[in-house]
Amino acid sequence: MTAAIGFLGSISIDCPDPDALAPFYRGLLGLDEAFATPDRGVVSLSGAGPMVTLMRVDEYVAPSWPNGPQKQQMHLDVGVDDLDTAVAAAIELGAAEAAHQTAPDRWRVLLDPVGHPFCLSTVRPD
Repeated sequence: MTAAIGFLGSISIDCPDPDALAPFYRGLLGLDEAFATPDRGVVSLSGAGPMVTLMRVDEYVAPSWPNGPQKQQMHLDVGVDDLDTAVAAAIELGAAEAAHQTAPDRWRVLLDPVGHPFCLSTVRPD
């Protein structure tokens, strides 16, 4: 194993309004607010490994996955025990199922409220 220089402290997600997107990721991942800049342009959520930091981008363009001019910028894979139950809960928080599904029996692709794709997955490491 390679020696680490540091640890993964946060995964940052560009969005048009961190305050509007924060409740979605708090509910999806069970996180709490850890930090915010005074103007609320950056909101960091913690409680499940690395923080999830939402960062305001004034000219944000949502990805158009899997095709389109604005490619997927990043995505999270969220481990779940039951796909159907997890999909329903994520949709209740504001997610939408993506039209394109490559392996819906193993993972489901959803879009967060501002268009970032993310996966709910029952795939686990060996």
